Amino acid sequence: MTGHAWEQLGLWSAVLASGLYHGINPAMGWPLAVSNGLLARSSRALVAALGVLAAGHALAVLAVTLPFGMLAALVAWQAQIRIGASVLLVGCGIALLFRRGHPRALVRIAPSRLALWSFAVAIAHGAGLMLVPVYLGLCRADDEPGHLAAATLATANLGMALAVAMLHTMAMLAAGGGMAWLVYRHLGLHLVSRSWFNLEAVWALSLMLVGLLALGLEAFG
Repeated sequence: MTGHAWEQLGLWSAVLASGLYHGINPAMGWPLAVSNGLLARSSRALVAALGVLAAGHALAVLAVTLPFGMLAALVAWQAQIRIGASVLLVGCGIALLFRRGHPRALVRIAPSRLALWSFAVAIAHGAGLMLVPVYLGLCRADDEPGHLAAATLATANLGMALAVAMLHTMAMLAAGGGMAWLVYRHLGLHLVSRSWFNLEAVWALSLMLVGLLALGLEAFG
């Protein structure tokens, strides 16, 4: 495999890994799916809730990545855009590290509005922003012969955004759904409440790590 092929494989692996990470994280909503299933006494209610949560998460990823993809169509400014996105990601991680907890606006969203809740949480926690450096790496046009026209590149970036969002969300759904099903069928919410641990600091540090790695790759790649 060529160096470019290995780079692409690494970036797609990062999309997949971040989806699994987001899915396992209870802050992204799988306990709500468990609660929904237990209240309705139906596994179908759990699966339906997971689907709605995944839809909201996917929309959040698209809402964050697409604007950067359109900007990346400006081929001459791609490096600066990638650096800016990485710095923004590090800043978001620092902000979350020193300001723990959900924004107050999220409290006003009724639990029945799972898609809106999932969308808002993913935006507030930088879940979509975490994928921006990876997405921009996949959109890189440096190796394209003759530098594709901006309109063509923008169209390609739209398709790439959809592919990134779908792969990431499928991984998130698999991991979160697995956790939800395990708790629903075997463990029960009482175990979650007793063994709950705060992932806010880990989440904030992971945002900073991804941003710093992206900056390093941009500087030395």
